[in-house]
Amino acid sequence: MEGDREEGKSFKDLGLCEQLLEACDRMNWKYPSKIQAEAIPHALEGKDLIGLALTGSGKTGAFALPILQSLLDSPQPFFACVLSPTRELAIQIAEQFEALGAGIGVKCAVLVGGVDMVQQSINLAKRPHIIVGTPGRLVDHLSNTKGFSLRTLKYLVLDEADRLLNEEFEKSIDEILKFIPRERRTYLFSATMTSKVKKLQRACLRNPVKIEAASKYSTVDTLKQQYCFIPAKYKECYLVYILNEMSGCTSMVFTRTCDATRFLALMLRHLGHRAIPISGKMSQSKRLGALNQFKAGECNILIGTDVASRGLDIASVDMVINYDIPTNVKLRSWFCVAVLSIT
Repeated sequence: MEGDREEGKSFKDLGLCEQLLEACDRMNWKYPSKIQAEAIPHALEGKDLIGLALTGSGKTGAFALPILQSLLDSPQPFFACVLSPTRELAIQIAEQFEALGAGIGVKCAVLVGGVDMVQQSINLAKRPHIIVGTPGRLVDHLSNTKGFSLRTLKYLVLDEADRLLNEEFEKSIDEILKFIPRERRTYLFSATMTSKVKKLQRACLRNPVKIEAASKYSTVDTLKQQYCFIPAKYKECYLVYILNEMSGCTSMVFTRTCDATRFLALMLRHLGHRAIPISGKMSQSKRLGALNQFKAGECNILIGTDVASRGLDIASVDMVINYDIPTNVKLRSWFCVAVLSIT
């Protein structure tokens, strides 16, 4: 788990039950991160939350742990729903729920695009406790899967809420809010407090507690940032030079388009680099395969679109390159372990 440790506090101090303390210990979570230390006590008191926290701050644990404790007190199927803007992030959230709930029999279902809806319907028929998914696919199941309903839902979580409230997802979010009960706990977690997040806060949260676990545009002290201002026609040359100089390191390269991920991966492979692309134009199985190859060290360069920057949770990366300047620096400035911007 990433995120700054909260000095002087333990998970036991936050009010978690013994089963979840054992789960944290199994995952080698010794101390809560700042967002966890500040959010979990309020969540256990039954408060709605707005958490402003960066990717890698431990925010999944901040909402998963209190939801699981509440589930232990009042077990029922379709207890909580977590929405994510990307498939990979949804899968990672579900994996954390399953890991934390392994000792108490928690069942999760992941509803994302690019995967057979029939198999997902079969999983829903098993009446899982936790639903994690992307908005579009969840609406598909709410509209078309017989017997599936979230009318008894107790918790709704919007992770990366600022991204979820973009035009791409806004209609689906509005539909989902019509399908679920008003009497529920709602958690919004976001890297930034945008105007749309404020609008949703007024619409569906009741007296929320606002927690800000990171200062604006903050970066870790060990982060080394560099910026290269060069002619566009030399970008590929400089990219190859940098990767050659950092040969053997694990690197992530973010581009603006899916086509650019494929082009750069092909170019780098021809030059002897172990590069693999990941983009929205790939099937879900291929996307997960690319991610697993990178995590396993079979490829040491992962090339993705900037949309993927919030959906990737990689334990250790030596360098991240923004091959194209991010279109929205406010929403993208914190997602990298190391940054080299090339324009």
